Amino acid sequence: MGNCCSDEMGAGRHSVGPAASSADAASAVADRFLRSRGAGASTQIELSLSASNLGDQEYFFKSNPIVVVYSSNDGALEEIGRTEVIVNSSSPSWNAKIILQYQFEVLQPLVFHIYDIDPQFHEVGEKMLKLEEQQFLGEAICNLSDVITKQNRLFTLKLGVSEHNLPNPSKFGELTVQAEESAGSKALMEMVFHCSDLEIKDLLSKSDPFLLISRMSENGTPVPICKTEVRKNDLNPKWKPVIMNLQQVGSKENPLMIECFNFSSNGKHDLVGKIVKSVAELENMYHSGNGENFFVPASNAHDCHSKEVLKSQVYVEKYLENSRHTFIDYISAGCQLNLMVAIDYTASNGNPRLPDSLHYIDPSGRPNAYQRVILEIGDILQYYDPAKRIPSWGYGARPIDGPVSHCFNLNGSTYQPEVEGIQGIMSAYISALRNVSLAGPTLFGPLLSTATAIASQSLTSNQQKYFILLIVTDGVVTDFQETIDAIIKASDFPLSIIVVGVGGADFKEMEFLDPNKGGRLESSTGRVASRDVIQFAPMKDVHGTGISIVQSLLAEVPGQFMTYMRTREIQAIS
Repeated sequence: MGNCCSDEMGAGRHSVGPAASSADAASAVADRFLRSRGAGASTQIELSLSASNLGDQEYFFKSNPIVVVYSSNDGALEEIGRTEVIVNSSSPSWNAKIILQYQFEVLQPLVFHIYDIDPQFHEVGEKMLKLEEQQFLGEAICNLSDVITKQNRLFTLKLGVSEHNLPNPSKFGELTVQAEESAGSKALMEMVFHCSDLEIKDLLSKSDPFLLISRMSENGTPVPICKTEVRKNDLNPKWKPVIMNLQQVGSKENPLMIECFNFSSNGKHDLVGKIVKSVAELENMYHSGNGENFFVPASNAHDCHSKEVLKSQVYVEKYLENSRHTFIDYISAGCQLNLMVAIDYTASNGNPRLPDSLHYIDPSGRPNAYQRVILEIGDILQYYDPAKRIPSWGYGARPIDGPVSHCFNLNGSTYQPEVEGIQGIMSAYISALRNVSLAGPTLFGPLLSTATAIASQSLTSNQQKYFILLIVTDGVVTDFQETIDAIIKASDFPLSIIVVGVGGADFKEMEFLDPNKGGRLESSTGRVASRDVIQFAPMKDVHGTGISIVQSLLAEVPGQFMTYMRTREIQAIS
């Protein structure tokens, strides 16, 4: 999908096996730098539309239909596109494609309005038509996820008339929506870059370089599309393969800006140098074996176009074009994403009966912090889990007449942790508040081991499932090493872990869970994770990108998913 490098949508994020280095964590900080420059995780989708039995068939009515497609944001409609007008048809198939961007981490409500265009307006261009002058034939509403998750990405909707004063909606037919990824999103270009004689930027050590690759827009503004990992203390670095798709690049002739930065943990990375080359020119560099000198803007402030050419060079060591399965291919082929939830019941949350408690249930229905996180994650993931049977646990509390438990079933069952859907989680969460005593300490190890066991069972039964464990916590874990050991074990299974901190605690010690901030995770036996599987952030963190912290963490999942599938050579098979 959107970002690139060694895994799809997870630019440069994965490290495989014992060869992984401490640079992997540094690389993730550079990923945040990439996102701060506006690079998103999305892929272009083309919607094809057809309808059947439009109008009132009792009167043999045939219309001249057009579809207008809108995105819906809190009820406000924004037009995405229109089809052409099909003359004299009650079951039309439109040729025009509706183009939009699919983003896994957000809900994307779509609204379809169908109109019958009066013959007197048939010479008017579709975009110029005044819809209020046309006859309304019906509407359909769905989320883009509804379409993406269906086999063959084909979804049929009953046309309704919810906001129009029309008679029986059963007489107004059906609309079929089919989604396809644009061809450019599957046409991949894989390149390996290396550099020579980079300048030393650090006073006490060699540079820690990474590459940021951007597409140059028509007005000359760079649009970031991907990055490499960070190479620690290396003036002649060679990076893991970079993977870009044609959709991101635009065409092989479009210029790309390749910038080399010296990594800084505070996110203020120093520019080492840059080049501007098209993909076609990079391919030629590979075939010729020639390098290209980096340059930097000249220090002369009176000439913004002058540049200083450096002795440092960049080379293309590998160039390969191919096509691969995408995240959407796996989902539409039937692979499910299954949510698991774990909630903190330690005493530091405060007395649930008091309004200052993080667990306080507001009589007005306003959700508390725990409920907000679960709802935001659940609203996205529920579309990817047809059964909606969600394992849900609590930790850090003492059930009635029992010892403190660090992994107990929210529903009160001794053996079965699953509840029905998001509302099932909410009901079990509130019920558990009435039936346990808040205690402590905060331990993640038992939760992670339980979730990993469920993920491993799906492998033995050859199920097409991938799991996302959401842990919501108000404090810092105390079983650091056991947690690290469990994370590293989990990296071998179809599992991603999202940890969200709620409340006002100082979560700095939890940064070891976040590859954007922490160092290398190493087990008690010296093993490192086979891939990146865990993300952490406090809800109070603020992103300038217009998406929430929860969405930002959820955006990492498709890349982690694709890394798992590709490193294990699992194919998307319907």
